[in-house]
Amino acid sequence: MEYSPRYRLFPTTEQRESLDWTRDIVRQVYNHALHQFNQIADDERTLRQRVWQVRDELPDLKTRWTDLKQVYSTVLQKAVERIRTNINNLGKLKAKGYDVGSLNWKGPREYRSFTYRQSGFELDKKSGPNNRAILRLKKVHGETLEVPIRLHRDLPEHDAIKEVTVKKEPTGAWYASFCISTDAPEKPEPNDIETADTVGIDLGVLNFIHDSDGRSIGRLDLSKERGRLEREQRSLSRKEYESNNWEKQRRQVAEVHEQMSNKKRDFKHKLAHFYTTEYDAVFVEDLNVKGMLESSGNARNKAEVGWRDFIRILKHHGRKHRCHVVEVEPRGTTKECASCGVETAKPLWVREHSCPACEFEVDRDWNAALNVKSRGLDELGVVHSEETPAETATTVDTVSVSASRVVETGSPCLKEPPKAASRQG
Repeated sequence: MEYSPRYRLFPTTEQRESLDWTRDIVRQVYNHALHQFNQIADDERTLRQRVWQVRDELPDLKTRWTDLKQVYSTVLQKAVERIRTNINNLGKLKAKGYDVGSLNWKGPREYRSFTYRQSGFELDKKSGPNNRAILRLKKVHGETLEVPIRLHRDLPEHDAIKEVTVKKEPTGAWYASFCISTDAPEKPEPNDIETADTVGIDLGVLNFIHDSDGRSIGRLDLSKERGRLEREQRSLSRKEYESNNWEKQRRQVAEVHEQMSNKKRDFKHKLAHFYTTEYDAVFVEDLNVKGMLESSGNARNKAEVGWRDFIRILKHHGRKHRCHVVEVEPRGTTKECASCGVETAKPLWVREHSCPACEFEVDRDWNAALNVKSRGLDELGVVHSEETPAETATTVDTVSVSASRVVETGSPCLKEPPKAASRQG
């Protein structure tokens, strides 16, 4: 199992200039390699062979382009190999139905990172105060840089660091990502899992999620951040393009974007950590997010929630914490009664499920979560009674948790028993 934990770098002004110089040289090598790659016919050679042909030309290129001698060799090789990675990623998007084109030339602000592979770097944890270390990078503008790094958390146990990617964010901050491999813990066998140790999750718009145990987690309130973003963007539009004032204001806009992204990512990681450590199996809807975004209405709300990103994070934490994360068919989970299975059409504004056949009444999203759990148990192969999920549902036991209360990993707000929490109105 591969991890890529990211840490903040604190280079000096001179080190920033050297890092920027190296990043720009690597960008130019990528553009040159892409041009050479497009000149090679793809009739008989595979993608890998064509990329390697371009990569093998680097030693001769150094004799004509002397600046390349001041950059570590594996950094240049990774820049060429990025062409293959990018083409494969485009192929994956095309397979999902996206209209993709070809790779384009990268401008100075579009190419923001370079990567060391296996060698050329060293992490010295013995230097500096607590939670600080030194990252040594060889041949950055011809010199070895010793850049301070903040280790806000320990690296997971690993044999060796495979790669180090140094990246400059649009805000101007520098980060280092370490690619390491660890042994993934074995997940429990489905036959050994109890139904009480599983949970179904319904992904919503009004609330971020509603699970089969009665928890309702509200959405993040980003109204203040959106208001500030609008003000900063208006100020940016008044500046002369690419002037010094424009560049300063552009960083202000980038900082707001980064703040919003960090807030949403932190929220999702904390929720995913809670569910994958509390349960042996988590079942979630396999939503067609692309189709939902293309439909009319609530476009920004649907895009801002980030369902697919949350599912990806949930799977990542599932691999870390020995938890099965299973996606199930979402069609009909809202209409179908979790007690008797009778389907009842409900418009979006109807927030309660009331079955005309068995008179089972429960919150609309809770009913969907119970159906998600039932389908997940069947798909995973857990032995269970089909009546069990519905028997646990009573409207009195609903837990409503505001997103702002999910303040730390393992928040007590998520763990408090349903009867002790406030009743959802």
